[in-house]
Amino acid sequence: MKAPAILASLVISAMPSLAEPLTFESAETPATLIELFTSEGCSSCPPADAWVSTLKTSPDLWKKFVPVVFHVDYWDRLGWPDRFASAANTERQRRYAAAWGSNSVYTPGFVANGREWRGGGPRAGLPAASSAKVGRLTITLRENAADVSFTPSVAGTRPVLAEVALLGSELTSDVKRGENSGHKLRHDFTVLQIASVPLRFADGQFTATVPLPAKTAERPAALAAWVTSGESQPPVQAAGGWLKAR
Repeated sequence: MKAPAILASLVISAMPSLAEPLTFESAETPATLIELFTSEGCSSCPPADAWVSTLKTSPDLWKKFVPVVFHVDYWDRLGWPDRFASAANTERQRRYAAAWGSNSVYTPGFVANGREWRGGGPRAGLPAASSAKVGRLTITLRENAADVSFTPSVAGTRPVLAEVALLGSELTSDVKRGENSGHKLRHDFTVLQIASVPLRFADGQFTATVPLPAKTAERPAALAAWVTSGESQPPVQAAGGWLKAR
């Protein structure tokens, strides 16, 4: 298992101060984890980014779906270094592609519940939600750590990994070079930091404590978390929420 992907170079502004723990909880039915792989250097990506931004106003946000956006770095060499991109994000997309039996990656690339989602985007709507009960995921955010607890509804459900991501929102970049030169790009649900830790099982629950950085390059606006049966595997359950009232 790989070490948590903590981007040590991103250290500018502090995490929101919490007077008391903040808790996010899923329903028992699964929330769809929607991942977008994107780049500021790709001219095809702004429409996909814009569509993800529209999800901020959906009443189903955090309840029926949880969006996260990963900026990849393989466009950086073509003239514009994306400040949100990382090799870890690119590797994440490559692991997905390998799981699907593909040798290539592309942007914009959507993943829904660990599966390639070619229908993602403005004209596609959202993936169909499942009505099956899988279990309840609870995330309690404390200072610089998140306590993850998953209680399965179905015997035999055994997730082994918890992932927690800090997300930036209402971010902007004035692109000076590359395919999007001259454009101001706007981003939401952008992964600023992500950490993965193994789950422990006791008394019918899977639990983990996930360390979070005290500082990130942008002040996090939201948190997303999910539990899976392994890297590149479909999430069992996902949850998240805004770190302060919008």
